[in-house]
Amino acid sequence: MLKKVESSQLKPGMYIHELSCDWMDHPFLRNRFLLANDAEIQRIHAAGIRIVIIDTARGLDADAPTVEQAAAATEVEMQDIAARTVRPARVPLGEELERATRIRRQAADLVKNVMTDARLGKAIEVGPVRPVVQSITESILRNPGALTGLLRIKTKDDYTFLHSVSVCTLLVAFCHARGMDDGIVREAGLGALLHDTGKALVPDAILNKPGPLTDEEFAIIRRHPEDGYNILRRSPDIGEIALDITRHHHERIDGSGYPDKLAGGEIGELPKMAAIVDVYDAITADRCYHKGIPAAAALRKLHEWSKFHFDPALVQAFMRCVGIYPVGTLVLLESGRLGVVVEPHESNLLAPKVNVFFHTRRNVYIRPELVDLSRGFGAGGADKIVSHENPVRWNVDPARFMTPA
Repeated sequence: MLKKVESSQLKPGMYIHELSCDWMDHPFLRNRFLLANDAEIQRIHAAGIRIVIIDTARGLDADAPTVEQAAAATEVEMQDIAARTVRPARVPLGEELERATRIRRQAADLVKNVMTDARLGKAIEVGPVRPVVQSITESILRNPGALTGLLRIKTKDDYTFLHSVSVCTLLVAFCHARGMDDGIVREAGLGALLHDTGKALVPDAILNKPGPLTDEEFAIIRRHPEDGYNILRRSPDIGEIALDITRHHHERIDGSGYPDKLAGGEIGELPKMAAIVDVYDAITADRCYHKGIPAAAALRKLHEWSKFHFDPALVQAFMRCVGIYPVGTLVLLESGRLGVVVEPHESNLLAPKVNVFFHTRRNVYIRPELVDLSRGFGAGGADKIVSHENPVRWNVDPARFMTPA
């Protein structure tokens, strides 16, 4: 039986089934292992890991909820968060996708050039970066789902560059959703696009290592926020907002982050927001060392981790920004149909528009149909989401159906 326990409950003899954190937040060579001694438990505490999943069939038990019970409790909390208003898109998803595709390519190429310059020891020219941030901002204002949905698709080879573009896109959307000043949004987007510049100094053998990192390699990876800060501050056109995001996007409100071990109010609002979107994008992407999880599942993990690592109010605001079923999410409906979310509802995040394309009970593809879950029977609705699904389970590609026929 799998149980979700707080790390304070751990004892030698328990079997760790999953360390509930992003891989960059823990120094262990594997995610599953038998706790041999108190020293291993102390390493878990030192890494700032507060929640783990244990397998009681392979080790000692604990007085804690099962994974299913914990998930059900989280869903109840998510239902409350869902009953909030979101901003409607200005243009249809299909209309914005073509523009978003060009912006995605342009931004990724720019980040690649920045990384190359940083690796060669050149000063980063901020001038060419600002127009790209502006293009991203304009796309978000037209339809945030287009670019954010496209950026969920990454390969292992282009992850480093597209991750920076994703973080920029998500942070710009997050800032706009919170009604921030346009000038601040632009500077936040600049910092987000450049936040991982320090990774240019990490050897490719470590950055793209297909297996677990050693303690020494892990320490090198954790230097990248400070390295990026030192690289960018040599650029005369860089502002304090971008530098703050670059240096502090791995800080955590309980003080377990890096490089400065800041806690709570010591961390600025924008770095706190950047930390949320950085982890969200990281855990949803396929990388050489782990398989990404669906966006809806990632939001639920962020919600759980917000009890310790992130500002809970900001996590909830981010959920309302992207929707608890973000655009591009594969969902199973009560009717047995699978569909991909193409547009959130303005006031009910549980009732987005969904493009259905597969029937699970008959195990066949069906003619794609746009279903507005906010409408009743006879008005194109009369269905509801039962669960978010992993595309791997059904061997389908939701990206093919992001644009309704």
